[in-house]
Amino acid sequence: MERSNRQTEGASVTDDVGKYLVRPTSTIRQALQALDEAGDGILLLVDEQGKLLRTITDGDLRRLMLSCGDVTRRLSSLPEQSPIVCSQSISEHEALEIMVQNHIDHLPVVDENGIPQHVYLRRQLDRRILLSTPHLGQDEMAYVEEAFRSNWVAPVGPNIDAFEQEVAEYLGVGYTAAVSSGTAALHLALRILDVGPGDLVFCSTLTFVASASPIVYQGATPVFIDSEPESWNMSPCALERALLDARRNGRLPKAVIVVHLYGQSAHMDALISLCNRYDIPVIEDAAESLGATYKGRPSGTIGQMGVYSFNGNKIITTAGGGMLVSDRRDWIDRARHLATQAKEDAPWYLHREVGYNYRMSNILAGIGRGQLKVLSERVAARRAVFERYQEGLADVDAITWMPEPNYSHGSRWLSVFMLDPTRTTVTAGDVIDALSKEGIEARHVWRPMHMQPVFEGCTYYPHTPDWSFSDDAFALGVCLPSGSNLLPIQQERVIRVIKSLF
Repeated sequence: MERSNRQTEGASVTDDVGKYLVRPTSTIRQALQALDEAGDGILLLVDEQGKLLRTITDGDLRRLMLSCGDVTRRLSSLPEQSPIVCSQSISEHEALEIMVQNHIDHLPVVDENGIPQHVYLRRQLDRRILLSTPHLGQDEMAYVEEAFRSNWVAPVGPNIDAFEQEVAEYLGVGYTAAVSSGTAALHLALRILDVGPGDLVFCSTLTFVASASPIVYQGATPVFIDSEPESWNMSPCALERALLDARRNGRLPKAVIVVHLYGQSAHMDALISLCNRYDIPVIEDAAESLGATYKGRPSGTIGQMGVYSFNGNKIITTAGGGMLVSDRRDWIDRARHLATQAKEDAPWYLHREVGYNYRMSNILAGIGRGQLKVLSERVAARRAVFERYQEGLADVDAITWMPEPNYSHGSRWLSVFMLDPTRTTVTAGDVIDALSKEGIEARHVWRPMHMQPVFEGCTYYPHTPDWSFSDDAFALGVCLPSGSNLLPIQQERVIRVIKSLF
């Protein structure tokens, strides 16, 4: 195909605009192919020097083809038309206004010589930006199609076996069980530890409700532990006070659930050391931190059991699903048994205890296998999103970002900051409302579990006796759009709105 060179007469154009360029000597057939390859409904007709002559849409090509009936007709036959363009100095907001005023969906950006450098797409500038969306790769469909071809669509099959093995190899753990959700995995972990009525389970307070609900499923009582400001995760200081009180009361917890918040590992050495004094098992809720590490070890593999989520908003997804991991084979074998309705190995349906319908389907496991291949890329992309936010909002001194201790390499599942009320009167609600008005989803930091009506009356240990970090994080924190498929041009919209508040 004859397409415009990306280097024309010494003037270079960026890679993202090169796919749109065609020349007057190109034919209608070639232009249709180029339009299909570009996938954005527009081409840029340029002369030999690379200067923009006009834009071409699929409608322009259809009209030209109908007038001549010849797909070999050259684009030089198109009527002259002055393109609507903008300069490189224009903001995205101004570009969107130009497109709205002129009822167009594409706006070429040209340099002082009229050479295209970029194309603004209206759908990128005014579509709703969500907090964390699924980001599928190239291989998921092949595994899913194979499941259909082989008729393995039930919660059993080769994709499940392979997904469990591949996750085990990635994490460096002995055994894994793929289940229907991270909540199911956590519930199974508690069941395996024989948590039941009358038992206590300590749990991070700064988390989503799914970290604590399985405690109640088992009839046990949650005790909530605050976070520390250094990592925003479970406070060793608060945990130590809670354990000392529990020992004095003669009622130690049956387990401790440590949540790795927003993709960052808690200070596991300190927490496990405390739990080991009393021989208390630690369950890591790593639902948000797959791909993160603690001192080089994968998050979720340091305690006795780890739990991951593959919900649609997580680092990688199976649409809905989770994983329980451990180095103890007997625990994972029991998890699989309980997850398949506790059905005994017998020539008829035999059940000696109550189980659950918790196994992952072979189809969803196929999605997971494809997603696992790009996990490192997804983590790198989310960390890059965080770094762009840091850079773009560096001059807003009222913002303090969620820190990353030197022992942690977080996945930055979400990019999160807190506002300093001594430096601004802008509130977290103000930021979220302003973004919402511009079609951008943002959220408050998790409302702590000790503040939830459903857990009213549960014991809570703050970071220090007179200060609860989690209360401040909830009041002052904001979670920004952080998906690995978030475009820089979309992120600039987010940054622009936030900066306008300050």
